[in-house]
Amino acid sequence: MKTPKEILHQYWGYESFRPIQEEIIQAVLEGKDTLAILPTGGGKSICFQVPALIKEGTCLVVSPLIALMTEQVERLDKLNISAKAIHTGLHADDIDEILDACEEGNLKFLYVSPERLNSKRFIERLADLPISMLAVDEAHCISQWGYDFRPSYLQIASIKTLLGNVPTVALTASATPSVKDDMVKKLKLYNPSYFFGSFIRENLSYQVVECNDKINFLINLLKNNPGSSIVYCKTRRKTKEIADLLHQFHLSADFYHAGLSQEQRIEKQLAWINDKTDCMVCTNAFGMGIDKPDVRMVIHMDVPDCLENYYQEAGRAGREGKKSSAYLLYRNRDLEELQTLPDLKYPGIENIRKVYKALCNHFQIPAGVGAGQSFDFEIQSFASAFKLNLFEILYCLDILKQEEIISYQDQVFTPSTVEFVCDRMGLETYEKAFPQMESIVKMLLRTYGGIFDNAVKINEHQLAWLLKWDISNVKKALQQLQQNGIVQYRASKESTLIYFLEDRIPSSELNIDYAHYHSRKAAYAERVHKMIAFVKHNNCRSTFIATYFGDASLDDCGICDRCLVKKTDNVQKKISTDLLKKIKILLSEKPMTENELSEITQARLKNVREVLDFLGAEGMARINIEGKFEMK
Repeated sequence: MKTPKEILHQYWGYESFRPIQEEIIQAVLEGKDTLAILPTGGGKSICFQVPALIKEGTCLVVSPLIALMTEQVERLDKLNISAKAIHTGLHADDIDEILDACEEGNLKFLYVSPERLNSKRFIERLADLPISMLAVDEAHCISQWGYDFRPSYLQIASIKTLLGNVPTVALTASATPSVKDDMVKKLKLYNPSYFFGSFIRENLSYQVVECNDKINFLINLLKNNPGSSIVYCKTRRKTKEIADLLHQFHLSADFYHAGLSQEQRIEKQLAWINDKTDCMVCTNAFGMGIDKPDVRMVIHMDVPDCLENYYQEAGRAGREGKKSSAYLLYRNRDLEELQTLPDLKYPGIENIRKVYKALCNHFQIPAGVGAGQSFDFEIQSFASAFKLNLFEILYCLDILKQEEIISYQDQVFTPSTVEFVCDRMGLETYEKAFPQMESIVKMLLRTYGGIFDNAVKINEHQLAWLLKWDISNVKKALQQLQQNGIVQYRASKESTLIYFLEDRIPSSELNIDYAHYHSRKAAYAERVHKMIAFVKHNNCRSTFIATYFGDASLDDCGICDRCLVKKTDNVQKKISTDLLKKIKILLSEKPMTENELSEITQARLKNVREVLDFLGAEGMARINIEGKFEMK
C-alpha cells in the first residue's frame, strides 16, 4: 500500500503537502469522521482524494454545483483517475451506466448533486455500491444559519446508514462558529476530528476604497499593476460594459457570466488561464474550482452581501504565495442599498404565492399533480409573460427551494447524443438511396462504439473536423438522419431546470415555516451588517475576517490599507516632515548612501534610516546595484 506522500507525488507531482492536509488525510485513513475548514486555495480536494485512492472502493462526493462537479471530474480524468458525476441534466440510461460501472468497482470517485439523494431509484442502488468513504464538499450548505443554505443537504445524514457508516469528511472554505456546530449536528459526525486553517493570508493586502469614480480608479489600477486579475460585478450586463470600456483603453480584458454558452465560457476561461487575457470581468459565476496561482489582483466593483462570498472571491489572488491585492470599491449609496437587501431577499408570503402560481401556470401543471416533474426554465420569457421583476422571481424561487417545494439547477448542460434506430440492413438500403449521407453514417459508426445499442454522447465539432465539414452542415445532416428514421438525435442544450418536489396546491394554501423563515432572514441581515462593518472598520482587515470565522490568529497583518495607514502615522510621528522632504528631493536628483544623506542634511544617521525604511515600505525608494538609495 502506498503512503499519502507517494500518492500525492504519483498523481499531482508535489513533494509535500500544504499545512494540515496530511493530518486530515491521516484522520480519514484511521476511519474518523472529519471536519476540515480550509480557506480558499487551501487544497480541500486533495484531503479526500488522496485517502480515497489509498482505500479500496469508491468515494461518494456530494457537491452542490454541476459546474464544480464537472470541473473536478475532468481534472481527475486528466490524471487517469476514474471519476463520474450524476446530476439532473443526465438521461436515466446514462445514470444507470454510471451506477453499473461503480457497482462493478470501476470508479474511484462518484460525484452527485445533493438533490440526487432524494431519488428513490438512486437510494435503492446505493446499498449495492462499494462506497469506502463519504466526502461532503461545501458542507456549510447544510446549515440554515449559513450564507448558502440548501435543504437538499439535509438528506445526507439519512444515507450514512446505507453506506455502512463509512468515514465522512466534511469540507468548506468558510464557516462561522455557529455554522461549524450546525454542520457537525446536521451531518451527524461522530466524535469528529477538527481541522482549521488560518484565515490570515500573509501575502494578501485588503484595500477598501471609497470611490465615486470607480471606472477611472479601475483603469488606473490595471494600468499600474500588470498581470492577471479578476474584476467582480453584480450584474451580467455590467461585466460586458466594463470589459468593452477596458478595451478602449488598450487593456487586455474579457467578460464572463452564467448566461454564456458552455463553449463560450470554456473558451474565455482557457484564454485567461493561459495568459492570453489579463483581466476577467465577471459575476460570481467565475472562479469556482479555478486554481490559477498567479492572480495579482481581485477587484470588487460592488460590495458583496456577506463576508463569506467576499473572502472566497478575494482569496483567488496570490495563491502561489506572492504579494497580491484585493480591492473593494464602494460608495456610501452602495452601503445604503445593502441595508435594504434583507427585506428584498425575503419577500412577503403574497409575493411568494404569486410567483408559485405563475410558475405552475407557466408549465401548465394541474392541481394535485406535478411532483417529480422537471421543466426547462427561461427566466426572461417567464418574467415577460407574467410581468414580474427578475429579482422578485429569483428571491421567491430561493424561498420555494428552501421550503423544499421546488428545486432548480442553473445552467444544466446536456450533451448531444445519437442512437441508430434502424437495423443494419435498413441502413445499407438507406445509404444506397442517399449516397450523400454515407460519409457521416460511416464516421458515426467508426468514431462512437456501441451506437447501435445505446444513445452515445457525440461531439458535433469533432465530427465536423473529421469530415472537414462546416459545423452547421453536420447538424443539418444529423437532423435529416432523424427525420428519415435512421437515428435518434438529441442536440445538446443548456438551460435552467425547475424540478417540482411536491404536487401543485392552490396558491392560497401555500404556507411556509415562518419560524425558520424569520430566523434565516435575521441571520442574513446580520451577515449584511457584518459586511458593512468590514467596509467601515478602522483596524486590521485580516483580523476582522479571521475573528468573524472564529480564527484566533489576532496579529495584525501589517499590509492591509488600515495597517499601512497606522504604519505611516507611526513613522511620520517619529521622523521630521522636513527631513522626509529633503531626502526625497536629494534622491530624486541622484542615488546616495545613507551616510551621504546624513552628512548633507546634518541629520542623525538613525533618523535618516527611519526615513529610508519608510520610503522603501511605501515602494517609493529602492537600493540600486551600487548599494545606493534612489527614488523609483
